[in-house]
Amino acid sequence: MATPHIEVEDLNLIAKTVLMPGDPLRAKVIAEEYLTDAVLINRVRNMFAYTGYYKGKKVTIMGSGMGMPSIGIYSYELFNFYDVENIIRVGSCGAYAPELDLYDVVIAEAAYSESSYARVAFGFPEDVQKATPELNEALNAAAKKLGYPVTNAVIHSSDVFYRAVGDFRAIHAEHSCVAVEMESFALFANARHLRKNAACILTVSDSLVTRQETSAAERQNSFRRMMEIALEAAK
Repeated sequence: MATPHIEVEDLNLIAKTVLMPGDPLRAKVIAEEYLTDAVLINRVRNMFAYTGYYKGKKVTIMGSGMGMPSIGIYSYELFNFYDVENIIRVGSCGAYAPELDLYDVVIAEAAYSESSYARVAFGFPEDVQKATPELNEALNAAAKKLGYPVTNAVIHSSDVFYRAVGDFRAIHAEHSCVAVEMESFALFANARHLRKNAACILTVSDSLVTRQETSAAERQNSFRRMMEIALEAAK
C-alpha cells in the first residue's frame, strides 16, 4: 500500500537495499548511469525513486530531501512499510578536518548531533547514533576492491545550514567530527528503533577550513567514487 509520501503499491517494486542521496536529481543521475532496466517508481513531491539492477543486484535509488525531518520520514516509511532492510545514504559533506580535501570519501562510523530527533521520536537520549557495522564493513570492502581510498570517522549531523553562534572548530575538537551533513543522525536512529541497517557514505563538497567548494552541478553529477562504492556494497 502507498504511504502519504511514497506512491508505490507493490512492495516488490522496492529493493531490500535503498541508496538515498539527498537530491532527487542525483537519484536520477545514479539510476540512469549505473542501473539497467531502471524504472521510475515514485514521483510524489518530485522525490524521485528508481528501481533497477546493478551487476544483477536489485537496487532502489531514492532521494531523501534535505535535513533530518525529511530523511526521517522517507527512511521510516521504507523500513517500516516497504520491508527495506538496508539504507545507505550517499551524500555530500563539508570538511571540518584540514586533512580532508574536496572529493575525498568519508564513511560515517557514527553521527553526533544537537538534534532532538532521536529523543523525541524514540526516547533515545544519546547525542551520538551509530551506523550498522556490517554495512560499513561492506562499504569498506567495496572501496578496497575498487581501489578507492576512504576515511572512516564520526561526522556531525546539523539541524542548521546557516548559524550565527558556535564554531565548527569546537565541534571538531570536542566530538572528533571530521565533517558535517544534515541527515544521518535521524537515519541511524530510525534503523536502531526499527532493527534495520543503515550506513552513510559522503563526498567532501566543500571545506570549512580552506573555504574551497564545488558547484551545484558538480554535486549533482560528480561524486562517482562514492556512488560506485555504495552500489558495490548493496546486498
